[in-house]
Amino acid sequence: MDLFRYMASEGHEQLIVGHDRETGLQALIAIHNTTLGPALGGCRLWAYRTFEDAAMDALRLSKIMTYKAAISGLPFGGGKAVINARPQDKTPALLAAFGRLIDSMAGLYITAEDVGMTVADLVLIKQVTRYATGVPEDQGGGGDPSVLTAIGVFHGMRRCLQEALGEDSLKDRTVAIQGLGKVGMQLAHLLHQEGANLIVTDLNRDRVSQAVKAFKAKAVSPMAIYQVPCEIFAPCALGSILNTRTIPKLRCRIVAGAANNQLSEPADGRRLNRRRILYAPDYVINAGGLIHIASELEGYDRAKVEQKTREIAETLGRVFEYATLKKISPVEAADRMALERIRAARRSTA
Repeated sequence: MDLFRYMASEGHEQLIVGHDRETGLQALIAIHNTTLGPALGGCRLWAYRTFEDAAMDALRLSKIMTYKAAISGLPFGGGKAVINARPQDKTPALLAAFGRLIDSMAGLYITAEDVGMTVADLVLIKQVTRYATGVPEDQGGGGDPSVLTAIGVFHGMRRCLQEALGEDSLKDRTVAIQGLGKVGMQLAHLLHQEGANLIVTDLNRDRVSQAVKAFKAKAVSPMAIYQVPCEIFAPCALGSILNTRTIPKLRCRIVAGAANNQLSEPADGRRLNRRRILYAPDYVINAGGLIHIASELEGYDRAKVEQKTREIAETLGRVFEYATLKKISPVEAADRMALERIRAARRSTA
């Protein structure tokens, strides 16, 4: 793939490549759009097969962060970093080298936690640069952002039920959760408390056993989860799981989950629409984590963070109203709304 052509077509500003010979650091930082403010987004540590794979992951994710910040009303742009490494290669020295790379950008990009990284890693990075967020409460932060992500998805689900079925109670509703990582497990806990019936799957059998025991969930195989009869299908694991192969299998009324990049391509949003399945755009409903880490940069206030996270439901409502008015899919509506905020900001500074 021609990366320059891709960046031009998607509106990216920069792709920074960093290497440190002493530690073996291989890092890329994608800056999508900084109209609304400095780029904010997590760092993903993953063993990528090729340079192009790493670059495309960073570029795609950075664009999502732009849209997520814009539609959530946050004063930040979109960025994402990836470190090409195996978990066993992650050392304090490597993280320090990554921190120095971020520091050299003088605030253009602010990093946070993502797949393969932990709050403890952010503590080490923040010893090298102030352009990092998502540290523990005893260091002025809010701790693990997954809790707020789950809270946002939970409230978003209630708004989806109101839109699709006319009432927002989760009691006795069946929710199929794909993925029981930190967010998926937190979400299962919240849904269980509300009296929802849970059907779960995960590649990690221990997590599945934990959910079955703690939440009286029913376990199914990873492939069977798509065909489970339910009100809500909640993707909380990998991206690109909604596509021409899986969408025809769905037996739900709503898709609302925490995973990023749930659609394999934009046309998948229209495919869900044609099947009369209400789709909660991923970057709208899962914005609780971003709201959480953004708040830390201004002085963390848990009450304000939780209030703004609950407002995700209101944002979804506006997306659904716009989609109905324009006769388009919810994801197309969300994209237009995010872009309009960015265009308005440009006009105001022109």
